[in-house]
Amino acid sequence: MATRSLPGRESPEFTEALEALRHVRLRPEVRITEVPAPQRIAPYAVALTADVLGSAGDEEELASGRFVLLHDPSAPEPWGGEWRAVTFARAELEAEFASDPLLGEVGWTWLVDALANREVEAIAEAGTVTRVVSQSFAGLADRPASVEMEVRASWTPIGPDAGRHLLAWSDLLCTIAGLPPLPEGVVALPGPRR
Repeated sequence: MATRSLPGRESPEFTEALEALRHVRLRPEVRITEVPAPQRIAPYAVALTADVLGSAGDEEELASGRFVLLHDPSAPEPWGGEWRAVTFARAELEAEFASDPLLGEVGWTWLVDALANREVEAIAEAGTVTRVVSQSFAGLADRPASVEMEVRASWTPIGPDAGRHLLAWSDLLCTIAGLPPLPEGVVALPGPRR
């Protein structure tokens, strides 16, 4: 895993969290990549990016995002604990969602539901849901309008299982990609998305 920690210092708790992340089984549509962890935010960090891809035939990117797990034994006051999950999820939506006044609330509900469905305990949740509408003009006027949703969120995990937090974030990513939820152990059949 792409991690960062203070030179010469080990954290058994962080090592345990890394093991939990390594053993998570995500949906086959989700492709995880290790990336450099952020600097100067916490003594220990791990960062992952993910793409949600369409069926094996088209491999179209349906959503993308980033999951960062931070560990600071000093328990920074704003976190309310020693851990912080910092996430980002983005997907293009159909153009009719551009004017939906509830889109932000729906996006936040998807996150809250993903955490609840994985029975993740967290405190100090914070975040934003952004809608980006792009219209093209002049020489690009023939391009249709596009709408993207971005969910940026962070929370302080309670309990030792970092893997469930990664699963919850992955569920959010799949939801904004338009994939149907899957019960544990069920594999999706190829078919149309959205």
